Amino acid sequence: MNSISLCLVALAAFVVSSDAYAFIPRSRSLTSVPRSTSNLSMKLYDWKRRGADESAINDLEEFEFTVDNLKSAPGSRKSRTRKGRGIAAGQGATCGFGMRGQKSRSGTGVRAGFEGGQNPLYRRLPKFVGKPMGPGHSKKIYNIIKLDQLNDVPSGSTCNFDSLFEANSVTKTKYKVHKIVVGRDEFTAKDITVQAHAFTKSAREAIEAAGGKCEVLKASTGAVIAA
Repeated sequence: MNSISLCLVALAAFVVSSDAYAFIPRSRSLTSVPRSTSNLSMKLYDWKRRGADESAINDLEEFEFTVDNLKSAPGSRKSRTRKGRGIAAGQGATCGFGMRGQKSRSGTGVRAGFEGGQNPLYRRLPKFVGKPMGPGHSKKIYNIIKLDQLNDVPSGSTCNFDSLFEANSVTKTKYKVHKIVVGRDEFTAKDITVQAHAFTKSAREAIEAAGGKCEVLKASTGAVIAA
């Protein structure tokens, strides 16, 4: 027992005296390790662009983007999944639709808006009051007549869409109601009476400032209802 104890004590002293833990990395030993010069990141999925030099593209102050040097973001374009072409393609046989059930059959499956029998969204939402094509359900679309198209109207006369169409000042339209708006060119007609179904505020002010008059027509009959 004495010899065994002496051996253990000697072995412990040898371990303490030697550099037994020299394999543990320290900060001073890491200074000589070369750092990686690669600018790759784990988010670059496109393998075709991993080795490309895109330093010029990243220089936003000097680089100019044109149609021929635009590129998609890495990972934004993926190859099309080929379904029904064997198990090696990943979507063979049932093509990901399963073996049974209504959604695995040919055709469209369930209709649009169907939620399995519960009250669907289009029935839960509130609806407009009144007829589907009544007031508040559709937007009234006007035929636009610009003020510069009235410049050829003689002073002291009355003009409307029919008279302007006969004079080739406007083109034909599928809309039955007409609205007078301000155009890009200057309005030069003086002392005229304009008949239309609607006027913008600036167009009315321009006509009245030139000594003219605005008459609002009824959409159904075409009669003058206001001046």
